Amino acid sequence: MDAAHATAPAPAPAHRTAPSHPTSASDPDRKPAGTPLSGVLTMAGSGLSNQTGAAIGSLAFPVLGATGVVAVRQYVAAVVLLAVGRPRWRSFTKEQWWPVVLLALVFGAMNLSLYSAIDRIGLGLAVTLEFLGPLTIALSASRRRTDACCALVALAGVVTLMRPQPSTDYTGLGLGLLAAACWASYILLNRTVGRRVPGAQGSAAAAALSAVLFLPVGIVIAVQHPPTPGAAGYAIAAGVLSSAVPYLSDLFTLRRVPAQTFGLFMSVNPVLAAVVGWIILGQSLGWTEWASVGAIVAANALSILTSRA
Repeated sequence: MDAAHATAPAPAPAHRTAPSHPTSASDPDRKPAGTPLSGVLTMAGSGLSNQTGAAIGSLAFPVLGATGVVAVRQYVAAVVLLAVGRPRWRSFTKEQWWPVVLLALVFGAMNLSLYSAIDRIGLGLAVTLEFLGPLTIALSASRRRTDACCALVALAGVVTLMRPQPSTDYTGLGLGLLAAACWASYILLNRTVGRRVPGAQGSAAAAALSAVLFLPVGIVIAVQHPPTPGAAGYAIAAGVLSSAVPYLSDLFTLRRVPAQTFGLFMSVNPVLAAVVGWIILGQSLGWTEWASVGAIVAANALSILTSRA
């Protein structure tokens, strides 16, 4: 998945700011009473928007490359989060600044590694591998035998995905695993930022810093490879669909549905990515790839469904 959608599918969930995955503005002590239809529809629409945005963004790869598309996404994410978070820059202390800076670096690395993986191995497999980040945090925080079994199931899915073949793109698979490590780091840093910086100010500041880091990259790409109107439109659409829409929908959803239910819906993202990749990009998966995706999704879903409320 990418940086816009950001709740760890864990027994102990955490938020990831709008990347391709934001800190919820809702009261952390407030527990949603139920799962209304509006919340379910919003979660489904958010996941579909996120993966559709990633697929549309990949259409600009031939002109802008993965790096150029990610740069545009960072700009869009910064605009959205700054409008909502409105950080008070001068009030930040040293203890607040260092996790914000690290979050900004991980934010950019996460999206860049994911989009580079999408460019090489396709949307479905890249998002599935990235999904291992929050899943690993979820399972490592537990001592239940059920979660140990879930970890083994997920591991089997990864081994199947990475089995040696003449056509195996190990660089693409490695980029997907790097995106997973970045997402895991993102979750842990987001927890730290959320504890030290009030509201969404920390996430907004990190998004802005990340956008500044990508500004020289965007200028160089624009000069060397002037974007066509179509490519620019694809990249901007990716930013809106995979950053703005998921972030705003999560603000709505996390006030209305239990965190466990939200995490369960996050499990569907690798499947949505595979389906969207097939429909929009013509990227089909073989039965072994589908089995691997299913194993990883099932491991996460089983962990959440059997966890204590």
